[in-house]
Amino acid sequence: MQATELFIKRPVMTTLVMLGLLFFGIVCYLKMPVSYLPAVEFPTIQVSATMSGANPETMASSVASPLEREFSSIAGLQSMSSVNSLGNTTITLQFDLDRDIDGAALDVQAAISRASSDLPDQITDPPSFQKVNPADSPILYISVTSDALPMSTVNDYTKTFLTQTISTISGVAQVDIYGEKQYAVRIRLDPRELASRKLGIDEVREAVANANVNLPLGTLEGPEQSLMLDDNGQLKHADEYKDVIVAYRDGQPVYLADLGLVEDGVKDERFSSWHNTKKSLTIAIKRQPGTNTIQIVDDIRAKLPWITSQMPASINLDIVHDKSEFIQESVQDVKFTLELAVALVILVVFIFLRNLASTFIASVAIPFSIIATFIVMKSLDFTLDTFSLMALTLSVGFVVDDAIVMIENIVRHLEMGKTPMQAARDGASEIGFTIISMTLSLAIVFVPIMFMAGIIGRVLHEFAMTITAAILVSGVVSLSLTPMLGSRWLKNKSRIAESDALFKRLSRWYEASLHFCIRHRGKTMVASGLLFLATAAAFYVIPKGFLPADDEGVIMGFTQARQGISYDALEKRQKQLIPIFAGTPGIAKQIQIIGNPLTNQGMAIAILDDPGKRKSLDEIMAGLWGPANSIPGLETYLVNPPMIPIGGKQTKGDYMYTLLSPDPDTLYKAAEDFETLLRKDPMFTGVNSDLQISTPQAEIDIDRDMASSLNVSADDIEQALFTSYGERQISTIYTTVDEYKVIMQLKPEFQENADALTMLYIRSDTSGQLVRLDALGKIRETTGPVTVNHTGQLQSVTFSFNGRPGTSMGEITAAVDKLALENLPGTVSTTFEGTAGAFAESMNSLYFLLFIAIVAIYILLGCLYESFIHPLTILSGLPSAAFGGLLTLLVFGYDLDLYGMVGIIMLIGIVKKNSIMVVDFALEAEKTGITPEEAAFQGATIRFRPIIMTTLAAIMGALPIALGIGAGAEVRRPLGLAVVGGLIISQIVTLYLTPIFYTYMDEFQTWVDKHNAKGERTAEAEG
Repeated sequence: MQATELFIKRPVMTTLVMLGLLFFGIVCYLKMPVSYLPAVEFPTIQVSATMSGANPETMASSVASPLEREFSSIAGLQSMSSVNSLGNTTITLQFDLDRDIDGAALDVQAAISRASSDLPDQITDPPSFQKVNPADSPILYISVTSDALPMSTVNDYTKTFLTQTISTISGVAQVDIYGEKQYAVRIRLDPRELASRKLGIDEVREAVANANVNLPLGTLEGPEQSLMLDDNGQLKHADEYKDVIVAYRDGQPVYLADLGLVEDGVKDERFSSWHNTKKSLTIAIKRQPGTNTIQIVDDIRAKLPWITSQMPASINLDIVHDKSEFIQESVQDVKFTLELAVALVILVVFIFLRNLASTFIASVAIPFSIIATFIVMKSLDFTLDTFSLMALTLSVGFVVDDAIVMIENIVRHLEMGKTPMQAARDGASEIGFTIISMTLSLAIVFVPIMFMAGIIGRVLHEFAMTITAAILVSGVVSLSLTPMLGSRWLKNKSRIAESDALFKRLSRWYEASLHFCIRHRGKTMVASGLLFLATAAAFYVIPKGFLPADDEGVIMGFTQARQGISYDALEKRQKQLIPIFAGTPGIAKQIQIIGNPLTNQGMAIAILDDPGKRKSLDEIMAGLWGPANSIPGLETYLVNPPMIPIGGKQTKGDYMYTLLSPDPDTLYKAAEDFETLLRKDPMFTGVNSDLQISTPQAEIDIDRDMASSLNVSADDIEQALFTSYGERQISTIYTTVDEYKVIMQLKPEFQENADALTMLYIRSDTSGQLVRLDALGKIRETTGPVTVNHTGQLQSVTFSFNGRPGTSMGEITAAVDKLALENLPGTVSTTFEGTAGAFAESMNSLYFLLFIAIVAIYILLGCLYESFIHPLTILSGLPSAAFGGLLTLLVFGYDLDLYGMVGIIMLIGIVKKNSIMVVDFALEAEKTGITPEEAAFQGATIRFRPIIMTTLAAIMGALPIALGIGAGAEVRRPLGLAVVGGLIISQIVTLYLTPIFYTYMDEFQTWVDKHNAKGERTAEAEG
């Protein structure tokens, strides 16, 4: 080849070009961000609105529905779901992965503006939105506690100083506060005191609102100076509100303090966080996609001493969990795996070549190819993560292949008596086309993965691009640097280990066995057919998985108490989890979050010890499940957080299954029955749902005739109820630090049951008389929903559950679908969401991807060899490779998950490289006039040495991954096992099948040629 000749002739140019690639590759490597996974950003926007005191049905109908109608018309909207609870609506909008998030945000803002006219006037906080990424879990948890200061003061320092400072650090995307305790003035009125002074509760509200003002006052302008005006219209503390005069009775002022309690409190009394045994604020920090997690955490840690010095000494900051430690350990272990793979591959090369110069020339392709790949990765904004480093590890066995084939062929020409320069020229020229064929056909295997749609495509894109770049670079190195070094470093008497007695014995045994198989071609082909059937059967029976769970040292617990439970009762029960978690071996720290996301729910986060000091996460979680669910009235669902959270909904299990219907009555009845079926089936564990429709309610049936006769409107009644029981924010305190609310309600003892409603008085609009609430209607106790959930614009119920240990994701999804098909009414539709939904969507596409990869290779090989037939010869060994990979996974008890499927796809590229070497030589040999059988035999035996070498190199490259060494290695192990097992079996099969298949294909080609020639002669005779 002319290009190879140029590199051999100009060694200085070749050396400088390669050193340039090495230099810039190292520079790019040092500048690349480090992460655990590739940057996977879901274009997701979360819209929230509040209307204090409104029940879930009111929030769903008056707030969520108008917004959802407008959102549904936004282009690229993939899914929309909403959760409507007491006073809150949260709508999650997830867009197509290709949708620009900034453009989507503009569309969302426009939709909110269009819907604003349909929203209630009483809305407390109008709809606002923020960009979120559900695929990103917090990288750092920080606990803020104090033994001396009130939590509201701690909250001020945390919110206005700590979180603001951290938010300015490069790479930080979001800082959340769990258990926030923002200061508020709490006014708790006694309805008996109001009645005795003939005061309506709304009169008190108006008096307080008028007493706390913060208006512009202007200036006084004199001839010489101007004076700004200021006053004490702003009341900032509870003591100042006590002296507010509400009214005069009998000539005496009625102070606010006379009507109840006025005290310093917090805005949200039903939300708290605990770190171990101390009440705390929990800071959860998330990073921006594509940024360096380790660098961000290092920057935050470096800033914490300064932050601590600026805060009161009694405030303590404690890092509860640092995800970067796991990422750093995992990435370091993958780097070690890469280094080990390089060492093993070089060892294999040396064992076969037994020549230091040849070993160095072949092995130098590894660092040059891998380091040069960093240039491509940096230009594409990739990160150093487990997927990209795993791609480089696997590529170690490939990048050396081309160099091995090149150096082996050059040495073979040296053995013919040629000079090193001539051997390099002739060997490179002879083998150049083969190397190009092998490189391109291997690279094209991964092209379909690059363009794969959905979340799996995003995860695998970086992997596919990295390994493809490494393969292409290795081809360039093998066609340039390798022959140049061979022409200078090899000597006339350079030999490789073919003369080794063991190898000679192995080679003779192979030749004899190959002769036997060629004599019994038919039986060999029958065995090949049986192997193909066995491969299909293995694909059918192997359990199917998706994204394996990793051990990041965190267990997420989701707690749920009965509907309608008070906050104090919930806190009492969940705090009983603290000693249970603390007494569980392997748990180092814990965070308890109470009252989130709903008033009867909470979270319990267990931070585990280092892996070397404890059992596996699954074992700890299994041992914790029983004790955590031994607390009466509290259910705890434990989850190993998924590697990549998928979807906008929070799940309390590994699977999410959603029922939808336009008829809520049908939906709720079907959901209750379906949950019973799931709980009875032993295949499912930890079954729960977001169906909560039985919370106690006090319903007021207004007698409109009576109310009208007493001149009391429905608005008067609802305003009074809102002020009494809705924690109404009646005024705002503005300070230089933050804004604080003044909240009014009745005393807690007058909110305990429905009987307390009879003490509430409402003033008539015209007569001015106070009318008791029970005179205006009937009060009865009923039940109602805690939440009303929508998926799309339909009401929905979502189930979360786990599978019985030992069951695969494929078995679980099939069982749930069957159960739904047999038991749900036709008006109720179903869908898997989250990880299970992505699994159901991805498995078919992965099989199709496998087919596309084979078609792409066939097309490329057909073009390279100008043949329709011989690409089939090269692909004939694929079933054996797939069978070997699947069989290995079955033997070791692994599912065919995402990693295993990638391993199977990789085998397609690796195995056909061996066949290419045989077919390429045989085609050239046939041109000398020998028979197809002789040509196939020579191709197989002469290429036997490089085939064995390249296969063993590929096995050594994947072996460290198959062994599962280091943090997070267990989840990557199926990939290594599939590659190693597939290569071992396919190596044995293809050494015999390829030459035999070649003879059949050659005979078929000859028959086709004769048939075409006969047709042409007949046409000419008739013409």
